[in-house]
Amino acid sequence: MKSSVKSINSQKPIPRVTKSSASVSGVAMDKKIVRADKRLQRFLWITVIIMASAWVIYQLMIVNSVKSLTVNTKQITVSIVGKGTFEDFLPVRAQVKPAKTLYLDAIEGGRVERILVEDGAHLKAGDLIVELSNASLQLNVLGNEARVAEQLNNMRTIELNLEQNRLQHKRNLIDIDYQIKILKRQLSREQELVKSGAVAQTKFDDTRDTLQWYQNRLAITLESQASDNKMQAEQLKFLRETSKRLESNLGISQQNLDNMNVKAPVDGKLSGFNVEVGQSIGRGERLGQIDTPDDYKLTANIDEFYLGRVDLEQEAQFKDYLLKISKIYPQVKNGQFQVDFKFSKEQPKAIRRGQTVSLKLTLGDAKEATLLSNGAFFQDTGGHWVFVVSEVNNEALRREIRLGRRNSQYVEVLSGLEVGEQVITSSYSTYKDIERLGIDL
Repeated sequence: MKSSVKSINSQKPIPRVTKSSASVSGVAMDKKIVRADKRLQRFLWITVIIMASAWVIYQLMIVNSVKSLTVNTKQITVSIVGKGTFEDFLPVRAQVKPAKTLYLDAIEGGRVERILVEDGAHLKAGDLIVELSNASLQLNVLGNEARVAEQLNNMRTIELNLEQNRLQHKRNLIDIDYQIKILKRQLSREQELVKSGAVAQTKFDDTRDTLQWYQNRLAITLESQASDNKMQAEQLKFLRETSKRLESNLGISQQNLDNMNVKAPVDGKLSGFNVEVGQSIGRGERLGQIDTPDDYKLTANIDEFYLGRVDLEQEAQFKDYLLKISKIYPQVKNGQFQVDFKFSKEQPKAIRRGQTVSLKLTLGDAKEATLLSNGAFFQDTGGHWVFVVSEVNNEALRREIRLGRRNSQYVEVLSGLEVGEQVITSSYSTYKDIERLGIDL
């Protein structure tokens, strides 16, 4: 029994069982490691896919957040930034007008009695144009003349009285001088006779007192004459000045009557004259105008943007004729101000009043610059930004730039654009709030 048990125990394959168990457990551990690697790879791939998807979504969100619009190439104008000579000039349209115009206004109103010339006639200074009549004015002038004549007559009377007073003083002085001379001689004779007793002392005393009286009277008369002469000089001066004013008023009254006959003040061509016989003309009413013959100026309206760049004596050109700015009207109306040009030397003979011509107004010196074609975009952006075309993506992106001077053809580029870049230069009126333009070919 013991041996059998022992043999059984000795036959028990313990190492095999252990080896077998070890091999089984090793297989199990290999399978777990393989499964873990696959899970890690799957996790990494999912992470990459999620990150890529997130990046794509982010880019799509950025693109969608930018305001964009698709336009057709037929709807836009594309210009290439280039290099060249910038001529700083401004083309303007000007109208031919007379260099000088004198307006004919009725100084006094009245009824048209006679018309002596027709509209468009060439007149000489002093030529009679039209005769007016005004009965009320004529009566007023006659009454004024009568009053003035009466006042002048009164002044002449006062002047005559003053002159007579002056002469009376002279006569009194002559009489007093005469009496003094007589009394002196008489007193001299009586003084000798008093000594001999031929003349009484009382007689001598009376003669001496009379002489003294005349001498005192002479002093008073001389003092009165001096005072009167001073007052008369001032009064005569006042009367003469008053007389001149009255005569001037009388002349004005007579001139008012003469103004009823309207005459040409200067040589020239009559225009805008349209009156009829019997027509009633009010005071100050315009009858027409006289234009200087064969002497013209050009008047142009310029955009207010150039108000700070236009000055007197600035040069302009019409064909082969030079002009200069003679007058600038500072009032701005409908976004424009007015300028008058005068020919520097000779003027063309073919131009006529009312004709419209093209001028080239020089604003500055020509120089080399980066140039961009002038277009409607400038009015929409003020030259602060443009759409720059990218041929790779068939799109145009908004870009901030800085522009300088401009003429009818080009705009001077100061910064923001490079030579060779393409820019949309047509109107931006519908793109003002857009950041990106897609271009549909």
